[in-house]
Amino acid sequence: MTAPAGHAVPAQAPWTPSPVQRERDAYRRARARRSTLAALVSTVALTAVVVLGVRAAPGWPRVQASFLDPEVALASLPRVLEGLWLNVRVMAVCAVVIVVVALGLALARTLHGPVFLPLRLLATAYVDVFRGLPLILVLLLVGFGVPGLRLQGVPTSAVVLGGVALVLTYSAYVAEVFRAGIESVHPSQVAAARSLGLTRGQTLRHVVLPQAVRRVVPPLLNDLVSLSKDSGLISILGAVDAVRAAQIATATHANFTPYVVAGVLFVLLTIPLTRLTDVLARRSGWLGAQSGLAGAGALR
Repeated sequence: MTAPAGHAVPAQAPWTPSPVQRERDAYRRARARRSTLAALVSTVALTAVVVLGVRAAPGWPRVQASFLDPEVALASLPRVLEGLWLNVRVMAVCAVVIVVVALGLALARTLHGPVFLPLRLLATAYVDVFRGLPLILVLLLVGFGVPGLRLQGVPTSAVVLGGVALVLTYSAYVAEVFRAGIESVHPSQVAAARSLGLTRGQTLRHVVLPQAVRRVVPPLLNDLVSLSKDSGLISILGAVDAVRAAQIATATHANFTPYVVAGVLFVLLTIPLTRLTDVLARRSGWLGAQSGLAGAGALR
């Protein structure tokens, strides 16, 4: 409402909380401080108990010398970091290929009609087989079996074959995650899109897939975290990644500290991905409402 001409609008007094509201705010701040203090004290106490218990163990000096030697850690760090860069590249390339292959498998499994029965059977068989095989067996079969065929033009690099094994295994898991997301879209939305004149392909592209992908982002990131760790298994084929570099440094220095260095680097690599997964899961409400959705495809 505007004031009449020639009349000044009275200034409104700034809002101030009531005494009851100020008392509530003070209570909440005090409670938050007490909670923070209690959490800090309990964390410090538990850490002190664990540290003192480990240091009091009879074999602690020998374990410290064998696994926590600072000089060996510094000497092996450059080689292990170089190997970790290989793990990161393998993870990045495999992640892209896995998404493409898994999405194709998920779409094949959700096709309707008798004409698509062979595709559904093939996709189902693929998922069943590679979800049942341990990853390390797939790595051994692909890494040593493919070169044994002596096929012309087929790569024999340990890195490439290890990446192929990772793609074969993880595509089966991620395909189930995608399928769960696709099937979570209510059929009424598909019917509404079709009634508006969209074709099946357009409905899938513009209505179903955007919602499905958005719903399965947290479990997909969980699989990416697992992939970042399992990329270290390509070392069994001879690829000099972080794990293999740590193994070489361990043999050189006759000390197990390089393994600890590699483990710390892998943890530092996965922590940002884990925190990002938690943030997205809370933002999308996936931790509660969507937890059942991921279970259909993330069982290991």
